[in-house]
Amino acid sequence: MAEPALASSYSSCYCKLKFKLKPILLIFVSSLALLIPLSASEIIFEERFEDGWESRWVKSDWKKSEGKAGSFKHTAGNWAGDPDDKGIQTYPDARHFAISAQIPEFSNKNRTLVLQYSLKFEQDIECGGGYIKLLSGYVNQKKFSGDTPYSVMFGPDICGTQTKKLHLIYSYQGQNYPIKKDLQCETDKLTHFYTFILRPDASYSVLVDNRERESGSLYSDWDILPPRKIKEANAKKPADWDDREYINDPNDVKPEGYDSIPAEIPDPKAKEPDTWDEDEDGTWKRPKKPNPAYKGPWKPKRIKNPNYKGKWKIPWMDNPEFEDDPDLYVLKPVKYVGIEVWQVKAGSVFDNVLVCDDPAYAKQVVDEIWTRGREAEKEAFEEAEKIRRAKEEEEAQRAREEGERRKKERGHDRHYREREKYRERYKRRRHDFDDYHDEL
Repeated sequence: MAEPALASSYSSCYCKLKFKLKPILLIFVSSLALLIPLSASEIIFEERFEDGWESRWVKSDWKKSEGKAGSFKHTAGNWAGDPDDKGIQTYPDARHFAISAQIPEFSNKNRTLVLQYSLKFEQDIECGGGYIKLLSGYVNQKKFSGDTPYSVMFGPDICGTQTKKLHLIYSYQGQNYPIKKDLQCETDKLTHFYTFILRPDASYSVLVDNRERESGSLYSDWDILPPRKIKEANAKKPADWDDREYINDPNDVKPEGYDSIPAEIPDPKAKEPDTWDEDEDGTWKRPKKPNPAYKGPWKPKRIKNPNYKGKWKIPWMDNPEFEDDPDLYVLKPVKYVGIEVWQVKAGSVFDNVLVCDDPAYAKQVVDEIWTRGREAEKEAFEEAEKIRRAKEEEEAQRAREEGERRKKERGHDRHYREREKYRERYKRRRHDFDDYHDEL
């Protein structure tokens, strides 16, 4: 009988303990919930251009009145790893293209900023851009243009064989600053992912297809702020600075009689020719040869200089004009993503636009889309190239056949004209002969 009572006692204690612990657990869970958002990643904007994309993007009327405004097709392009994975493609040629999407307003203060998108140049672009922009403040999207201020411009710009640039322009206090480094973009006709990462310590990374192409700092790779350090303008090398790495050995003495060693000596093996005639040729002298004992002008041995201080360099000093801005990396609150480019030949496919604060998620997107689909896209491209080459060869063959046909026609016409000309001459001569015969 005691066991049920004991069990009941345990149950009662458990219930009391449970109700006592519940508020403690709630407080713990609530505290944890407050902490999680501080470290959790956020996808601010992600566009895969699936059905309904047009409701999120606004095509600008810029250049429309001049007949120079381009448009966008919803397509995966002429070759794709997944034909159902569509983006937006520029068309037609020689146009300005401007389109934008409003996104949830955000600030990158105290957080990492990731801007990523994919781009495929299907055309022989010749001259044109393929970059993307982050825009801050209010933007009249119907008037979005090349003059609209932006916070970041990032992406390829190709013109001819010389310019194959990967733009990275950062706006600070209303002025645009291009990166000082020469970044190169991809120029083939396959899809590539471009990623820009900006961190709260003002460091950055540029990735192409998940591989780091460049990295550095806003402080050193842009001329935004004056440099922290500058070289001392009036610095001079100290008089006692010894920058000779090697010196002559002071203990090495020239051997006695060294300078009297001749460079050449008579050849002991030489013999006077039998035909030599002293009366006619003079006294015979042995020809000379290099003296093996002669070592050239004497030079002392070289030893390491015990007083060597290294190559003197102008020292660096704090730049009095430098004034740090701890918010150098902070953009004005971003509200839009925009594509604004000029292309001589259209055909670029933009896709997979992403704005977030998590580089790991951006990497995951590239792995899921590009890494898994690149082989299928290569195969589709090679097949499209095979069809294109076959079509070009077919057209070239038709052109050759047409040329031969026209050549034969011209030859036939020439033969006909020559024959008619001969007949006309014959008629004239026959007429002249008849006239002559009548006169006789």
